[in-house]
Amino acid sequence: MASTTPQELTVGDLLNLPPTTDVETAGKAFGIGRTKAYELVRGGAFPCKVVRAGRVYRVVTADLRRVLGIEAPTDQATAA
Repeated sequence: MASTTPQELTVGDLLNLPPTTDVETAGKAFGIGRTKAYELVRGGAFPCKVVRAGRVYRVVTADLRRVLGIEAPTDQATAA
C-alpha cells in the first residue's frame, strides 16, 4: 500500500501554513526530525529565518517556502 506518512508535508500543506510555523513543522518540510531541527535552530544553522519570542521559536513561512523553491500561485483575476 503506497501512501504518504503523516509526517510528510505536501506542497499544498506548505502553501496553507500561517505566516509563521513551529520548528517541528518546518523540520518536517526539510525531512528532519524534531530533535535535529531544534539543534540546528539553537546553533544558528537552520536553513531559513527563525525568530525567537521569549522561549518559543517560530519559523518564517515565506522564507521556508523560498528556501524550498515553492511559490504561492498568483491569482490573475485579483491582479486585473
